[in-house]
Amino acid sequence: MILTLIPRARLDQTLDAFSRRLETGLARDVLARIRLTSPDRAAGATAEQHRREALSLAREFGIPIHPEGSSSGFNWDGAALDGGTEAYVILHEIAHFVLAPPERRGLVDFGLGPGPDTTDRAAAEAAAVISLAERDGEEAEASLLGIVWEAALGQPALASFLDQNWLEGLERSAAAHFTAVLRRLEAQGLLEPLERLSRRGE
Repeated sequence: MILTLIPRARLDQTLDAFSRRLETGLARDVLARIRLTSPDRAAGATAEQHRREALSLAREFGIPIHPEGSSSGFNWDGAALDGGTEAYVILHEIAHFVLAPPERRGLVDFGLGPGPDTTDRAAAEAAAVISLAERDGEEAEASLLGIVWEAALGQPALASFLDQNWLEGLERSAAAHFTAVLRRLEAQGLLEPLERLSRRGE
């Protein structure tokens, strides 16, 4: 859900203002990569190609994927990934897998509580094992990591950046929040494969 709706005619101006508030070259460079992508979701054959690219990345990380046509109440049910969703959702779930410690990978929704697409919300709440503050921090990291991967693959990262409210609080904390989350990802070594992904997305 977009909390800060940016009129398309003002998007470049708004992103320019956001960029000026960023404190590091890394943050400005990552934003520039995101801005090279589309603010609109892919459709049709392009969306399917993006989904297959996302599933390929999941396999590189050794993430099990449910067979095509199977259904689950979760994007991640503690055993395998639902591969029938959109590419940006798959990339977000891969990010959660990478960020979660091994003991939480066996829990539905990684022990974070229900996500937006979770249908069995009671089971996801029962499996939650970390505090709300910790959930928020990890959700931010998974969101931004998934967006960074989308940008590296040439998928519509800007659409996810807008949908996932990275411009919320533009005049206050948005730029600092973006930079802080990016630094945490960098500290974990999660930004290192970007050039390899970029070459594959060309």
